[in-house]
Amino acid sequence: MVTKKTAAAKKPAAAPKKAPAAAEKTAAAEKTAAAEKTAAAEKTAAAKKPAAAPKKAAAAVKKTAAAKKTAVVKEGAAVKEAAAVRKVAVESPAGESRTALVRRARRINRELAEVYPYAHPELDFENPFQLVVATVLSAQTTDLRVNQTTPALFAKYPTPEDLAAANPEEVEEILRPCGFFRAKTRSVIGLSKALAEEFGGEVPGRLEDLVKLPGVGRKTAFVVLGNAFGRPGITVDTHFQRLVRRWQWTAETDPDKIEAAVGALFPKSDWTDLSHHVIWHGRRICHARKPACGACPIAPLCPAYGEGETDPEKAKKLLKYEKGGFPGQRLKPPQSYLDAGGRPAPPLGAA
Repeated sequence: MVTKKTAAAKKPAAAPKKAPAAAEKTAAAEKTAAAEKTAAAEKTAAAKKPAAAPKKAAAAVKKTAAAKKTAVVKEGAAVKEAAAVRKVAVESPAGESRTALVRRARRINRELAEVYPYAHPELDFENPFQLVVATVLSAQTTDLRVNQTTPALFAKYPTPEDLAAANPEEVEEILRPCGFFRAKTRSVIGLSKALAEEFGGEVPGRLEDLVKLPGVGRKTAFVVLGNAFGRPGITVDTHFQRLVRRWQWTAETDPDKIEAAVGALFPKSDWTDLSHHVIWHGRRICHARKPACGACPIAPLCPAYGEGETDPEKAKKLLKYEKGGFPGQRLKPPQSYLDAGGRPAPPLGAA
């Protein structure tokens, strides 16, 4: 009896141990399956999400890059347009727009046209050949000295063919007063040979042909085109460069860029006379070191007013050429210049 009871008691005790174990095993299996299912779902979702993300990210990056590029282009254009009125800090017109700049620049030119109605090229010449040679010789010297030198040169060598066949030593002796006479001799003989051999002894009337001649650059070409052929051009010499920056028409320093920037402010038909007006003003009143601000007719329009002498009496003493009562640059100036009271320059060697 005791043995059977003991066995019966032992038997039910074994069942409860197995049941919880089975239940735990089942629960663990279910939990693991659920976890794996969840992980698989998350993995699938994660796999799907990155596929879309790169497209959106790429589009966003592309859009941002395009926006930045547009902003840079606009900013660059704005800076380029405003550079002309920001370079000089002296009395700069606050917030001057491009329209205001164009109006101010054109008004300055009109005022100068009234002051110098007889403005002309200050090199003596009678034909395009003489003008191109004289302009080449004017580098690093004054127009006056060139005008005093060329009469002897053209008397001995009146045509390109004559100068092309000249003895270099004889030409050097004539050009000695101009300075850099050896280099200038090579240039004028070289361009004369080019004219004789390639252009039939005639000076070409096209920019692309002129700049091929020895010693002829854009500045010289535009002098010839504007004054010998009546074709508009801007002559960017040292005076022109200095004044247009002083007036804040442009902040450029490269002659070709100055030419483009200033040319955009004026009609093409004004370019040649504009060059004369600016150059004349730079030589007579608006000097590099001591501008005669107190005697300047465009002082109210000049953002650099005050850089020079502002006292009217002291400023008058700084004036040059006919404004100061002195002879001009040319030995044979136009009649309009003489009619306005201008005096011709003396020949070379005159007292």
